[in-house]
Formats: sequence, C-alpha cells, structure tokens
Amino acid sequence: MSSAHEPGFGLWETVENLHSEFERRVAPRMGRGDVRAGILALLTEGPMHGYQIIREIEKRSNGTWKPSPGSVYPTLQLLADEGLILAEEADGRKTYSLTESGSAEAASSRTAPWEATAGDSGTRSKVLPKAAANLAHAVVQVVRGGTIEQAQEAVTVIDEARRKIYAILARE
Repeated sequence: MSSAHEPGFGLWETVENLHSEFERRVAPRMGRGDVRAGILALLTEGPMHGYQIIREIEKRSNGTWKPSPGSVYPTLQLLADEGLILAEEADGRKTYSLTESGSAEAASSRTAPWEATAGDSGTRSKVLPKAAANLAHAVVQVVRGGTIEQAQEAVTVIDEARRKIYAILARE
C-alpha cells in the first residue's frame, strides 16, 4: 500500500475515494421487502441454507445484488417467527424450507426482485453502474502499479470511452 510520502499518493487516494463514493451511491440497494421476496421465491424451489440463498440471489441478479448476511439472516428469522419457513439443523448448518403458509405467501407474492429489475431499467440502474465501478477499480490498479506509459494509455482509453458514451446519448 502507498504511503503519503510516495509520488502519486494523492492521485491514488483521490481515485480510491472516487471509486468508494461511486460504489456507495450507485451500488444496488434493495430493501428488506426485496430480501423477503427473494428468499420466498428461492425457497419455492427447495430447502436452502443462508449462504446458498445469498449466492443464488447474487447469481440470479447477474452479480448486481448480493444481500449481506446482516439482511438475510434477520429476514429468515422473521419469516420463521411468522410461520412461513421452517429451520432445520443438519450437519451444524440450518436449512430453511417453506411451510404451507409460506408457499401460499410466495405464490401470491410479487415478482422476484432479480426478475423485476431485468431488461432495460435493470441494465441502466444495476449493470451499468457496476460496470463503471469496475472501470474505476481498474483505474486504481493502474494508478497503484502501472508504468507512466500504461497510465498514459489508460487515459487515452478512458477519454475514448467517454466520447463513445456521449455519442451513444447523442443518437436518436
């Protein structure tokens, strides 16, 4: 890691802060209702443990949404308290499955959150910001360890990408 006395530290720090701020502002944020709906939708397919649910949501949303354990596990507990799911422990791991009322709730539930954000609005609100955050991460890597020539080439690529993106917006 760079220190404040190394050349380029200010630039690295600025880009890293920009990347973090961008991630904070545009990373998909789903509400507790979305976590609930996602869990119910997944459990209609069969029993799962908590981390399977997290991984499956991430997979089905094409990596744009990965709920935290801090949102999934309390929601699982709430669903169990409401009698919508059962938690069974096997091999030191809790597996969750729908009860009859949970199946009814899932059937009457709205579309799974990852399906609701598919299509054009999903691309604009989830996939595009993630791609931009990934670009910012790549820029940080060039700042941290790239040569002067690599940095100059990266600037050329970024400038060209910016021009192309504005050209896309200029089309009718």
